[in-house]
Amino acid sequence: MTALITLSHGSRHPGAADGIDRLTQAAAAAIPGRPAYRAAHLEFNTPDLTAAAGDLARCGEDTAVVIPLLFTQGYHQRVDVPRVIAAAEEAAGLRLVQGECLGGGGAVRDADRREAAEAELAAVLAARAHPRDTHHVIYAVGSSQAAANDSVRRLAARVSRLTGTPATAAFATRGGSSDIHALARSTARMRVIPLFVTAGLLLKPLSSTPSNVTVDPVLGTDLAGIVAARYHIAQEVGVLC
Repeated sequence: MTALITLSHGSRHPGAADGIDRLTQAAAAAIPGRPAYRAAHLEFNTPDLTAAAGDLARCGEDTAVVIPLLFTQGYHQRVDVPRVIAAAEEAAGLRLVQGECLGGGGAVRDADRREAAEAELAAVLAARAHPRDTHHVIYAVGSSQAAANDSVRRLAARVSRLTGTPATAAFATRGGSSDIHALARSTARMRVIPLFVTAGLLLKPLSSTPSNVTVDPVLGTDLAGIVAARYHIAQEVGVLC
């Protein structure tokens, strides 16, 4: 059975790697037959992809699907992920198949798959909503690539359609916490939904928010079904992002 490797960005937050491990385990459990699995990271945490792939190869695996735990088509997804996959495949002798990132994104070649991928993620976010919420904020890292940020805005619009509540995108690296404070002054009950897989230092500014703002936990194992779905699609058609 084809193995599963999740590939996170990595974080200096002390709890980040454990969160990725929990998600990876939950995703593997959601796949019929429960494949062998490993979690890997682009930076800050260990193992990296080469080490994770090598470990699987030593355990007798010959192929693995790599699911990038990234939400947009930013620099890491477009440049870093293909680079480390190529290097790991050569070093470990394990065939690696790149799957979709979590959010789909504009580079998915099949328009129907892109639509489905974005809808799947929007449904996970919308499930966090409460009937008394009057505004939702999708709080993402942010990117230097305008198209990546636009994809988060599209995601917020999808969440709004699903919940019937206004939704806005805010970006941690683009003054997002200040935007949240400003929005809180004009709405009764705001819910901030972090577009984060696991704990991260960029969430620290959300530790102090107005009393009418609820900050949700990171998505964590709520994403297990999406990771499992990306695994199945990658086996059928290969690289999508």
